[in-house]
This record gives sequence, structure tokens and C-alpha cells, in this order.
Amino acid sequence: MGCVGSSQAKGDGNAKKIRKPKPWKHPQPITKSQLMQLRDEFWDTAPHYGGRKEIWDALRAAAEADLSLAQAIVDSAGVIVQNADLTVCYDERGAKYELPKYVLSEPTNLIQDT
Repeated sequence: MGCVGSSQAKGDGNAKKIRKPKPWKHPQPITKSQLMQLRDEFWDTAPHYGGRKEIWDALRAAAEADLSLAQAIVDSAGVIVQNADLTVCYDERGAKYELPKYVLSEPTNLIQDT
């Protein structure tokens, strides 16, 4: 019985529907340009956290796309979505990919650039 449940769980993991992250707040008010700088720094260093570069590239493309395109990207890349908001994912080899919320959505305390 455990095998049947395991195979269903794995199949469901690949097909998990992506959703937008819940609203979140940055520790201090942040401008759009500061947020973009944080995102660029994360994506520039992400491959150094482990995993495969092509999976990081797919996750970046998914993070920057609308939900339906993001779903197609992670499905085609073989990404296993642990959390529906993409904060925790795995590749087919079991490598873990953790994405901070600031690369997935804007904070509630985003302010205008001056």
C-alpha cells in the first residue's frame, strides 16, 4: 500500500498548481529599484547554492512570468514544486531550490523611487 501512495504523491508533486505568494512585508520600506537590485543579486548567486544552472534558469523564468506560463515552465523543466508559491522546489535528482519571496512578488510596503 505504501508504494501506491508514494507513486501517487510523486505524480501529484509534479502537477502541483502554482499560486502567487501570500502578501508579505519587507523589514523596511523598499523602492522598486532596491527590490530589483535584491532580485538581481539573488539570481546572480543562486547557482552557487547548489543544484543545476538550467533549473535555476527555469525557476527565474517562472518567477518572472504570469501563473499559467510559470506552470508550463516548471512542468517542462521537471521541477517538483514542494510549496505552491515556488518558495521550495526540487529537481528530478532531489536537489533543493529555495526562493525568497522577494523574487516572486512585491512587498506590501513598496515605495516610489525618489
